[in-house]
Amino acid sequence: MKQHLFISLRITLALLVITCGIYPAVVWGIGQLAFPHQANGSLITRNGRVIGSELIGQDFTSARYFHSRPSAVNFDPSASGGSNLGPTSRKLAERIAADVHGRHDVPADAVTTSASGVDPHISPANALLQVARVARASGMDENQLRAIVSQHTEERFLGVFGEPRVNVLLLNLALDASHAAIR
Repeated sequence: MKQHLFISLRITLALLVITCGIYPAVVWGIGQLAFPHQANGSLITRNGRVIGSELIGQDFTSARYFHSRPSAVNFDPSASGGSNLGPTSRKLAERIAADVHGRHDVPADAVTTSASGVDPHISPANALLQVARVARASGMDENQLRAIVSQHTEERFLGVFGEPRVNVLLLNLALDASHAAIR
């Protein structure tokens, strides 16, 4: 019996070292060598300061910027999650009706939250719906804004998976760069 107990303890310790030490260190090392930007959170810095991540949505409220989709967690990644309001929820239907204001051309992602509540992407239709507002507020030409949206539209992964999407933070940074170039 003692012999079996010692064998079990040695196997447990060996697996503990492998699965909790060696394997994570190897995966971390490969990530740092092969994909350092992604492995470190896809952070975006300006003037030495982190201004956001390509992976986490932010709340843009100024009319001169494109807005992210609504968030059930106020864009707080530590509280990531959906609203738990289902398709038959009266509360959800009332909120969407208020957000739509009687329009029928509003993309679903403009009035519904993502499952995580911090999705950094919107649909191209959502971005294009916002062009007129952004043009009025920023003084930029609508055609120029449509071109910026088109340039920042990411296609389906491998041409099959997912839907075309626009990263709102990257789009707004391009908007700032384009607006600064005009001045």
